[in-house]
Amino acid sequence: MNCEAVHCVDTASVRFAIYPDGLDGPRILAEISEDTLRDVFGASDGGDSLVQACETHFDLIETNALRHFRMAPAKPVKLEKGDFAIA
Repeated sequence: MNCEAVHCVDTASVRFAIYPDGLDGPRILAEISEDTLRDVFGASDGGDSLVQACETHFDLIETNALRHFRMAPAKPVKLEKGDFAIA
């Protein structure tokens, strides 16, 4: 799926869209922290690098975001380092 992502300086995260029911269903906004993108996915400090890391690893990020959403649909989806196994 195509990654719709934007760097959000105010929340130190990258906000992206997920579609739990496919493109015909609702669009849900989720976030992944800057620290996670740096420490887990190798992004550098710049906003462009953070968005690029999100786009490059979107399959894994989206899978985790959808899992979070399905477990608690009423809660915001905010991914942190603990949501990803670090080898």
